[in-house]
Amino acid sequence: MDPYEPLLSLGLAVVAGLLVGLEREQSAPTHKASESFLGGARTYPLVALTGALATLLGRHFGAPVVVVAFAAVVVFLVVAYVDTVRRGSDRGLTSEVAFLITFLLGALSVAHDIIPQGGRRVFTVLGAAVGVTALLSSKPLVQPLMRRVSREDVVSVLKFLIVALLLVPWLPDRDFGPLGSLNLRTIGWMMLLVAGLSFVGYAATRLLCPARGLSVTGFVGGLVSSTAVTLAMSSRSKGDPAIERPAALAVVLASSIVFVRVLVVVAFVDFPLATSLAVPMLAMAAVGLGACAFLYRRSASRGTGEPLQFKNPVSLSSAFEFALIFAAVMAGSKLASHYLGSAGVYAAALVAGTADMDAIALSMAELAGEQVPLAVAATAVVLAGFTNTVVKGVMAVALGSWGYARIVVISFAAILAAGGLSLLAVWR
Repeated sequence: MDPYEPLLSLGLAVVAGLLVGLEREQSAPTHKASESFLGGARTYPLVALTGALATLLGRHFGAPVVVVAFAAVVVFLVVAYVDTVRRGSDRGLTSEVAFLITFLLGALSVAHDIIPQGGRRVFTVLGAAVGVTALLSSKPLVQPLMRRVSREDVVSVLKFLIVALLLVPWLPDRDFGPLGSLNLRTIGWMMLLVAGLSFVGYAATRLLCPARGLSVTGFVGGLVSSTAVTLAMSSRSKGDPAIERPAALAVVLASSIVFVRVLVVVAFVDFPLATSLAVPMLAMAAVGLGACAFLYRRSASRGTGEPLQFKNPVSLSSAFEFALIFAAVMAGSKLASHYLGSAGVYAAALVAGTADMDAIALSMAELAGEQVPLAVAATAVVLAGFTNTVVKGVMAVALGSWGYARIVVISFAAILAAGGLSLLAVWR
């Protein structure tokens, strides 16, 4: 063993404690004599050094040395906390927990039997110290975020995790239904994939705060529900000419992001199909985003209007609703392919696209290759995109103002033209 190794390990413990201590020093009250200040840039390195020295002594005198040292730190923290509470101060346990973690990091710095390799031990200790420091300093960011999270959000996510971890993995993995087109476990995984991606968009509304502008609403709306964005913006455009361009921008942006979303979803399930879809989907998204850039520059009041509030998409009812839609589209697509060939697949895609693109896209990802030719499956997904876009265009015309509807229809026409031309790449 290197004769200088214990000294280097002790130095590692001091550095780890110093990282945590510096953060606590910066987070301390203005007057350090305040009751809520436990320690800073000197105290935490000393606690880490205590853990390291106790562990070194424990090699010769046994584990009780470490236990006694740890108990002494705990007693000190308990006494300090009780005294603070007795004086009527209000504080949490963050610093106390940081003290205990710092002691353990110091002990780990010299624990050769746990992590024998010196390099890995240094990386582990310093990595943990950086992680603890980051968590301690994240309070200004985390607290505003927590205020935006409702109890309904927490309950919905917990329900979703129960389904994801306790229900779906235990579903039977065997085919049933018409022509063996259905598989409960596959349906479950598809449900989780779509709900998870929708939740990413919903979380973005919480993080980015849609009040920053309707362009942000449109972006995250493409991940959550472009149809919801279209319905809401169409209603708002009536009677307020100033909001026509910003509302149209939100709708076109949401509808453009949908194509990227579908491409990502398909890539998770069938990468060859995603490769075939890449040109038409990205072409439609690019044309839509180009129209958005033009609208953004021309919009004098792009941040006007109340932000659109999305409902948490992670709910059991929404998940099971999608599972039923996916099962129906999957069975219908396979029956149509078996009895009607490619024409049947296209017809099923056109019908399914009026309600949702995810179900038909995932159905084609399951059938592509062995049961449906790759080019036919890709064309079906693009056709569903056409239908979905046309339906939203009809919504804009029927529910929105003329100026707003004209912008949306022209943008959608350009998107559809790009998709139609890019289908040539699928059949090349």
